[in-house]
Amino acid sequence: MSGHVSPKSHYFAIFAALLVLTLITVKVAYLDLGPLNNVAALAIASLKGLLVVLFFMHVKYNSRLTWVFAGAGFFWLIFLFGITMADYVSRDWLDLQASIYLPQP
Repeated sequence: MSGHVSPKSHYFAIFAALLVLTLITVKVAYLDLGPLNNVAALAIASLKGLLVVLFFMHVKYNSRLTWVFAGAGFFWLIFLFGITMADYVSRDWLDLQASIYLPQP
């Protein structure tokens, strides 16, 4: 059984892209984009993760079954983030903290 063999230059190019994306992440962290800071950081991190999964883990060159399992992992991650954020948003502790600091009539 033989796998796909990529040239070393391919790996060096992907590594360089990851380094550039890391530098972009650092630069974006110093910009004041308001609520878009988190969105930009997550978008860049997702792109970096996609590069790692596709090229360094060789998902790009494997069968469709590998694609299904890699996609299932990402959907599971999104599901877990969704549950966590739903729990975080639905709590009343933000209102509780505001009522502690406000004078009571």
